[in-house]
Amino acid sequence: MSQPEWVPTRKPGDRVLRIPRVRSWRVPIPLVAKPRTGGASSLILIYGFAGVIILGTLLLMLPVASKTGQSTSFVDALFTSTSAVCVTGLVVVDTADHWNYFGQGVILTLIQIGGFGFMTSATLFLLMFGRRIGLQERLLIGESMGLARPGGVVRLIRRMAIFTISVEIVGAAVFYVRLSMEDPEGMSLWRSVFQSVSAFNNAGFDVFGGFRSLSGFIEDPLMLLATAVLIILGGISFLVLADLFRTHRFGRLSLDSKLVLSTTVLLLVFGTLVILLTEFADPDTLGGLSLPQKVLNAFFQSVTARTAGFSTISMANLANYALFFTMLLMYIGGAAGSTAGGIKVNTFGMLTATMWSTLRGRERPGVFGRAFNPQQIYRALVVVMLSIGMLAIVVLLLTVTEEFRFLDVLFEAFSAFGTVGLTTGITSQLSVAGRLIIVATMFIGRLGPLTLGLSLIQRQKPTSYRYPTDNVRIG
Repeated sequence: MSQPEWVPTRKPGDRVLRIPRVRSWRVPIPLVAKPRTGGASSLILIYGFAGVIILGTLLLMLPVASKTGQSTSFVDALFTSTSAVCVTGLVVVDTADHWNYFGQGVILTLIQIGGFGFMTSATLFLLMFGRRIGLQERLLIGESMGLARPGGVVRLIRRMAIFTISVEIVGAAVFYVRLSMEDPEGMSLWRSVFQSVSAFNNAGFDVFGGFRSLSGFIEDPLMLLATAVLIILGGISFLVLADLFRTHRFGRLSLDSKLVLSTTVLLLVFGTLVILLTEFADPDTLGGLSLPQKVLNAFFQSVTARTAGFSTISMANLANYALFFTMLLMYIGGAAGSTAGGIKVNTFGMLTATMWSTLRGRERPGVFGRAFNPQQIYRALVVVMLSIGMLAIVVLLLTVTEEFRFLDVLFEAFSAFGTVGLTTGITSQLSVAGRLIIVATMFIGRLGPLTLGLSLIQRQKPTSYRYPTDNVRIG
């Protein structure tokens, strides 16, 4: 069977559309596409926290937020909002005396968001509305939490949220048992919830009035021990607790978990001993208490000085050497990835172990049979040196704007940077300029070490060459 013959349909005079030839280009495609975050994670954290602070400021400025029904000044609302989001606890107006239930509710919400962290809070918010979390968001969340890989980040955040809410509920139940003996039912329930959330997030806010924090419970072991346990659980991070729960043995923990737990225990014991010895006979602090109560309150002050900000004794009555030692505890803070501030016990522990290894003549610093990554040691040194430099600038500015004695100003600066909330009583007396300086210090203290660490990781570039080594005289 013959094939049909093709007959052209073009007629003479028809126009012909000519398509130009397109040359093919070979475009190199990488085998693995890595999202470029650059400084995105640092900027998102900064803008996110700043946005939450501004929103909280606007809400607290509303007349409906204060007990007087009058609008709160912008500076005072900004100070309170920043202190809550940065889980600090420094206040220029008393939380119970100035704010009504709406204002206190705004502060409590800001504390919870600040404790979770902006990226974690935003992720939980998106998950509640059924949104999927993409690879870019997973990378940013992982970096903000200090994770090496983004795998399992969403599942980890869900567990963190469940653990946080569960611990806060248990803490509120314990506080309610105690507070219901004195306060009306509604007030005792609200105070219990507020105290539990504030303690676990290391915020230091309280609703007992009169700028007295927990001084009314100086002889109450239930309130003090429950608060201390919540502070410790919130200050050593969920990752360490999960590692401890999974392994059940100290020897099987990761190096990071071992460093956090061992350094935390040493600081708590050493802090308790120093405060107990220095204030043992002082009638204005621990002198009038029995021996068990002295030990309990010294332990509590050692715990809360690590970034919580609650107090049973007046910081203004502490001896100068006790104030200086408290500043050291505030500067160190809690664990990385926790609700605490400071340069973190991870950083302090690693640098201390590095110093000890160097003194013993070891070439590779390390601890617990593991060597440290040299890059992490360099980053830790950068964090410490920049933190000291920033504190020096803040103290210099405060000495210009304020007229308090130098030690009080120094203590206030350390408290703001470590997001602690302890004060010798000068916070409410600061000038407008001084309050704005403390606001900036709290913001930098909360986000500074984190964003600095992220930026250092992102800027790290492997090189295929090395400069020749040379010696520098030391000592």
